[in-house]
Amino acid sequence: MPFIFAPPAQPVVPVQDERYEFFPIRRVYGVARNYVNVNADEQPVPLIFMKPADAVIPVADGETLKLPYPVGTAELIHEIELVAAIGEVAAPQKGGRHLTVEEAQASIWGWGVGLDLTRKAVGDTQPGAPWDLKKAFDMSAPISHLRPAYRSPMPAPADIWLWVNNQKRQSGSTQGLIWSPAETISRLSEYVSICSGDLIFTGTPPGAAAIVPGDRLEGGVNGVGIIKVEVTRAL
Repeated sequence: MPFIFAPPAQPVVPVQDERYEFFPIRRVYGVARNYVNVNADEQPVPLIFMKPADAVIPVADGETLKLPYPVGTAELIHEIELVAAIGEVAAPQKGGRHLTVEEAQASIWGWGVGLDLTRKAVGDTQPGAPWDLKKAFDMSAPISHLRPAYRSPMPAPADIWLWVNNQKRQSGSTQGLIWSPAETISRLSEYVSICSGDLIFTGTPPGAAAIVPGDRLEGGVNGVGIIKVEVTRAL
């Protein structure tokens, strides 16, 4: 099949502690306002948004990602999150649609720790404006290397936390999720097909706030991983 130019590389996330294994990314979903004490109003369905696959930037354990401050904003917000990675989807006869919570749980291949970065004041001029420029910019989804589910305590409750410049900013437990990862995936499958390679950023606990060039972030989910980021000047 001839192409008019070379196709872009397949976005992937390495598997933790495995030298030659990679998780190919298909789609990236996020859930907004999904922790108690973050959302004051009960949501009948998870509030879903998307990021492009190439916004995902893997960060190896012990390494620090140099993250350029994005253009178009004076307020960049950090959100530390547990990330679910979809492998072989349960109940293949359903084509990834209408999964039960149990089938959704069985479809989770592994877990990671992600930063959902939000560029405030972009697209905020009108209530209900699209979130694309706020959520879907370059390098807006740093993520740890993925840990297979059999090597993780998930879905048992685990502490989730983020420090900025050695001061704690976010702290909570995945027990505080309003919609569990499996419940989110099950509800999402009512609207779209869940497929191998999907990543789901499951929501952030209280404490999300602005970061500026020079800030150093370290966050994690106990038993899953740690991610480190240093914010640098805009390119």
